[in-house]
Amino acid sequence: MTTPMDAPESSQYADPEAVAAGARGAENRSLRQIAWQRFRRDKVGMAGGIVVVLLVLAALLAPLLTAWFGHPPTQFNQHLIDPLTGGVLRDPDNPGPGVDLDPWGGIGAQHPLGVEPVNGRDLFSRVVHGARTSLLVATVATVVCVAIGTVLGMTAGYFGGWVDTVISRAMDIFLAFPLLLFAIALVGVIPDGAFGLTGNGLRIGVLVFIIGFFNWPYIGRIVRGQTLTLKEREFVEAARSLGAGSAHIVFREILPNLVTPILVYSTLLIPTNILFEAALSFLGVGINPPTPTWGGMLENALRFYTIAPHFVIVPGLAVFVTVLAFNLFGDGLRDAFDPRSSD
Repeated sequence: MTTPMDAPESSQYADPEAVAAGARGAENRSLRQIAWQRFRRDKVGMAGGIVVVLLVLAALLAPLLTAWFGHPPTQFNQHLIDPLTGGVLRDPDNPGPGVDLDPWGGIGAQHPLGVEPVNGRDLFSRVVHGARTSLLVATVATVVCVAIGTVLGMTAGYFGGWVDTVISRAMDIFLAFPLLLFAIALVGVIPDGAFGLTGNGLRIGVLVFIIGFFNWPYIGRIVRGQTLTLKEREFVEAARSLGAGSAHIVFREILPNLVTPILVYSTLLIPTNILFEAALSFLGVGINPPTPTWGGMLENALRFYTIAPHFVIVPGLAVFVTVLAFNLFGDGLRDAFDPRSSD
């Protein structure tokens, strides 16, 4: 009979290297999976993420969706409109005596969200194409914010001293800048054809520049604070003791540990940029018609809210749902990667 004492030594003691490798593998797997497991348990964050994915897909597939319903966003449907009031007729084929307007704006199988008053353009087509414009401006502007904020934030946090003082004061100045007034003035001053861009191409470029260049301090402050903490960690001290230079430490040791907070706060910055683009379009200094934008649709809808209330509700609801979904998604990611943030 074999007792535990008689068993081979290999059965009593596991290989230390194998145990260490297994522990490292389990730790790596947990680091990759634990945030996803937390996020999956967050039903609100998951719902926001699903809506964000659907919105992005709708924006990317806008031409296909428009072709499916057969109503381009710039196509007029005057036969649906009452020529006297500009409202949407209840029954265009049999108008009957007097004016019989449809309070729901012609919502039906042919026009899922109804049509615009006066010109009869399909609202569904304009909303999904407006999503392309809003998400394009907001996403590219966020990339600009992240690029500038990450570089300057890491520089300030790592080097400290007068470098940190100068960059921190610059952040304060940019945050105090009257961004909306500056955007209105700049859009009106830049001539068509500047920088080789014309029309809405120039408008989009100006909006991206304004939003990205003046909103970088939001990311910059977060990156600076994280860098101040990370540069005192043991792995950075170990790299420094081995003779690693500043460039190696910043880009190989610190930057990889900043990817998660940058990603999380980028998702929270996108809805802010969407609102800013919508506000500028609403004020008439954003994207020019006939290119559809949610802000431009809202500005046009205010003149017809008495005869076509749906014209205000549809683009307003699109902005509301998009901003809410991105915020819920960003909050869910933040809580998943940093559970202490929800305390």
